[in-house]
Amino acid sequence: MQFLQQLQIQKENEGTSTGAAWIQSKGELILSFSPVDNQLIGAVATTDKAAYEQVIETAQSAYLQWRNWPAPKRGEVVRQLGEALRKDKEALGQLVSYEMGKSLQEGLGEVQEMIDICDFAVGLSRQLYGLTMHSERPSHRMYEQWHPMGIVGIISAFNFPVAVWSWNAALAWVCGNVTVWKPSEKTPLCGNAIQKIVEKVFADNDVPEGVNNLIQGGREVGEWMSKDARIPLISATGSTRMGKELNKEVAGRLGKTILELGGNNAIIITEHADLDMSLIGAVFGAVGTAGQRCTSTRRLIIHEKIYDQFVEKLVKAYQQIKIGNPLDSNNHMGPLIDKDAVKMYLQSIEACEKEGGKFIVEGGVLEGAGYESGCYVKPCIAEAKPQYKIVQHETFAPILYLLKYTTIEEAIAIQNDVPQGLSSAIMTLNMRESELFLSAKGSDCGIANVNIGTSGAEIGGAFGGEKETGGGRESGSDAWKAYMRRQTNTINWSTQLPLAQGIKFDF
Repeated sequence: MQFLQQLQIQKENEGTSTGAAWIQSKGELILSFSPVDNQLIGAVATTDKAAYEQVIETAQSAYLQWRNWPAPKRGEVVRQLGEALRKDKEALGQLVSYEMGKSLQEGLGEVQEMIDICDFAVGLSRQLYGLTMHSERPSHRMYEQWHPMGIVGIISAFNFPVAVWSWNAALAWVCGNVTVWKPSEKTPLCGNAIQKIVEKVFADNDVPEGVNNLIQGGREVGEWMSKDARIPLISATGSTRMGKELNKEVAGRLGKTILELGGNNAIIITEHADLDMSLIGAVFGAVGTAGQRCTSTRRLIIHEKIYDQFVEKLVKAYQQIKIGNPLDSNNHMGPLIDKDAVKMYLQSIEACEKEGGKFIVEGGVLEGAGYESGCYVKPCIAEAKPQYKIVQHETFAPILYLLKYTTIEEAIAIQNDVPQGLSSAIMTLNMRESELFLSAKGSDCGIANVNIGTSGAEIGGAFGGEKETGGGRESGSDAWKAYMRRQTNTINWSTQLPLAQGIKFDF
């Protein structure tokens, strides 16, 4: 396919890079098969221990130089990266769609997220501000400033194979850090393609080798990172199980983490909602990316007065969903990432039925022409109860659970009564309901929306959640502070040395 040639990702020996050189690794090959048609796209060499050590040593050396570049100069490099991504947006979007399985529109949107975060980071490079404070001691000045941390490790997931990396990398770079990125082993070619684009921009600007590093592999490579005291910060996206294990290792060496883990997101649809608007938010939230977003809508909490009316609309909408090759813009939904995901999807349907759930839109695996990969499934809808174990669990698939409520307080309680706390939404035209939902008595999630769905986030706002979602924040707002260390400074410009709190120490 033309976009594969344009992005130059065919060589099997590529998989480990310091940003200026691809390192020969003796690791096993990762074969990347597209869930779209089960075709082998390419292969990358996993990073072995020797190659990993070379990457970390090069990154350490690069940091000593990169941290001394003025932040606006670092920002200029990131600006140029944004321009390069604009030029390759179409090809990258197609690769994301083909290797991961999301619709082409979503693949292009993911590349746009990278462009947007580059723009955001450029402005940020001139706003890495500190504070000044009044000292209790005469002729003293106090202030705080922020310094880079060093190497930032980035572990990204298959569902957003490029965008989430950029959220971390663009901010880390303008803050003066260097990065080591391990993409998901399910989407390794996206990582290689991005690395080639970045390395050209960095070479054109004489950026030191080792500022942007790529390693490939599975759990073992991630464990090397988590145990490596030379990496003070690791930002990881993935399952709650993975996040708990990684956090234990990193915390054990007193390192820091940014964790973006599981989501079990709900939309509350009140009796005062605009039902047509609610329908769009619910369907895209549940079906977009085939339910494989951390912000996917998994639960609809619907007021009893409008329950039947809304469910009728929902069922009709599901009948219009087109499933097929995601590179065809006429299709709404592509395949799941692989057959393991299909297996979990089927197990979740079975578990729901065993607990008493009633499917009003049946699921199943699609077969026949165009579905030969075995990864295409039907989005389905089940009437369920909040206490079902499967409803409490995050299933990375297009399964939507319908829950009924009577009072707004009950709806919020149902919304919050799951282990995860990423994204949430309420559909209402009633100001009191929306304000309650956004108050301290309302949603306990990191993201709380009114009259938009749970899925999708803008670069300007910090992204992340609470509880088993991990608690970290990426992307906008003041998330940059997570990539830096805070330092408090006191300067005495007097001829005396008074102590704080009026302590006397005369001799």
